[in-house]
Amino acid sequence: MMPGPGAKLRALIESGEHFVCGDVFSAITGRIVEHVGFPAAYLGGHACSAFHYAVPDNGVYSQVEQIEQAARIAHVMSIPLIADADTLGETVADAYHFTRRYIQQGIAGFHVEDERNPKHSKHVNGLWSIEDQQARIDAARRAQKDSGQDFVIIARCDELYTSEMGGGGTGSMDEAIKRGHAYVEAGADVVFYPPRPDWVPELVKAFGSKIPVATMGFTLPGTAFNMATGGWVTAAANHLKLMRELKEEGRMLSGNFNFPEKYELIDHPLYDGLIEEWAEKTGRPTRPNHAP
Repeated sequence: MMPGPGAKLRALIESGEHFVCGDVFSAITGRIVEHVGFPAAYLGGHACSAFHYAVPDNGVYSQVEQIEQAARIAHVMSIPLIADADTLGETVADAYHFTRRYIQQGIAGFHVEDERNPKHSKHVNGLWSIEDQQARIDAARRAQKDSGQDFVIIARCDELYTSEMGGGGTGSMDEAIKRGHAYVEAGADVVFYPPRPDWVPELVKAFGSKIPVATMGFTLPGTAFNMATGGWVTAAANHLKLMRELKEEGRMLSGNFNFPEKYELIDHPLYDGLIEEWAEKTGRPTRPNHAP
């Protein structure tokens, strides 16, 4: 029996080898990340809320919407997908329910964060109490056990992500370590710390050695694994450039409208084959393969 998504992700983490999760925000970008050889993928809440709903990453984008988009991506890949699950809703009941939904949709794991909503906003909101965040992690772990499937629970600690940086933490290293231990005690498999301006490999390794499980971050050296981000920004910037060219010049001058893998990534050969077989069996006319 083939291992499920959660088991695949756990095996990557337990291998001890550093790996990077490619940035995805749609089904086609999931295909691309797998095609170029990443062992896992990451769907950020900011990327998905911006690209699909044009709203900021401050908590208004719901878990129902994130699960819907995550499922579309997970279903077209064979590599495991990690999803940004924000705070998993408002209560422990939400945390339990949404965890089951993520598992049912084939997601390998998620990170649940401790900054209160509306996060990353003008409001200086602070973090959940340690006890509140532990309760959310515990509810998620209960849902995982009740599902009977492996699932990686990542606790995101924003203590080092200060108000000046747009986060809800105070910047205390001691508090961040304390929270990390508490989250592991509640059932977290991994602890995720967003980067600080002063992070250097030596500091990250020293900090990580004080946490009893693997640590991870956004392109953070010295952690068990990293998550690449920013693909949606590049895609949006390129689209803006192309549309400006079209509006101002009457044509797009800098676009790349063809590349060898284009149709393979959307299963064009598969569907062409099915249609050709059906046409031949039913006596319908056919023509040479023609990509639209």
